[in-house]
Amino acid sequence: MKRLFVLAAAATGLIAYAQPFPGAKPITLVVPFAAGGPTDRVARDLAKAMGKAMGDGANFVVENVNGAGGTIGATKVAKAAPDGHTLLIYHIGMASTPALYRKLQYKPLEDFEYLGLINEVPMMLIGKRQLRANNYRDFENHVRANAGKLNIAHAGLGSASHLCSLMWQSAIKADQAMATIPFGGTAPAMNALVGGQVDLMCDQTTNTTGQIEAGRVKAFAVTSAQRLSGNMLLKDYPTLQEMGLKGFNLTIWHGLYAPKGTPSAVLTQLNSVLKLALNDPDFIKKEEGLGALVVNDQRSDPAAHKAFVASEIAKLKPLIEAGGKFAD
Repeated sequence: MKRLFVLAAAATGLIAYAQPFPGAKPITLVVPFAAGGPTDRVARDLAKAMGKAMGDGANFVVENVNGAGGTIGATKVAKAAPDGHTLLIYHIGMASTPALYRKLQYKPLEDFEYLGLINEVPMMLIGKRQLRANNYRDFENHVRANAGKLNIAHAGLGSASHLCSLMWQSAIKADQAMATIPFGGTAPAMNALVGGQVDLMCDQTTNTTGQIEAGRVKAFAVTSAQRLSGNMLLKDYPTLQEMGLKGFNLTIWHGLYAPKGTPSAVLTQLNSVLKLALNDPDFIKKEEGLGALVVNDQRSDPAAHKAFVASEIAKLKPLIEAGGKFAD
């Protein structure tokens, strides 16, 4: 009887193993930041688009694992079972954290399977609405004239807003001109700016567009190489390059990752579903409405995605080290 029970259990296990991916188990997209932030918004729209593309009742859910500039959530996925049911959606922090953190619990280029790049998101330099400046030139002059009196908020060490603030302050040679105020996420940082408790912030258009449209903050410039001509609300704001910061070009991309060792067949299926989602008109419309550009080039392929991140790590490392901002 015991032998029959063992054989039956083994047979049941084989049947379960043979079930097509993903089966009845949901696929979790881990967002390594707080709910309501820009990466969370992208993840929730992507989860809907990927579920639609996979069909057959596939269930994609979003889990927020906030903390330490995204590294806690990334570590969770790096150590998750490599079965395709736990994925990571991470922004440029995948490339910046190796320089920002001395002791990462994972290696970005070694501990993940790369699935593809999702989008590129410009950033906006914004200020509280009480600021007297109404254009970028006046804004920069105001910053210089009030050295030591202003502060700039960001969503925590390693966040996109932190990286942008470092680069902008360095570009205008105002590293000591203002205090840097870290928050535990993009939402509380933005709330402080809207409430007038902080003066400045640089954040993704996916998070700033609604605040600009509602008149809760003032916008001064975009960080991309070209103006956002496709967005009716943001199209007239100048680039920082136009304002004299030559070579300033910062877009915050998002990519999708699985734990190292995930079966190749599962990775191929996930990449195919991701590409279908990236071509979903509803997903594209939502992203464009927030000033983001959905990736439609070779970087949606795993190998090109990984090569791109490697190049970003090499590009960002000297910029961050020059700023001298590190954490254990």
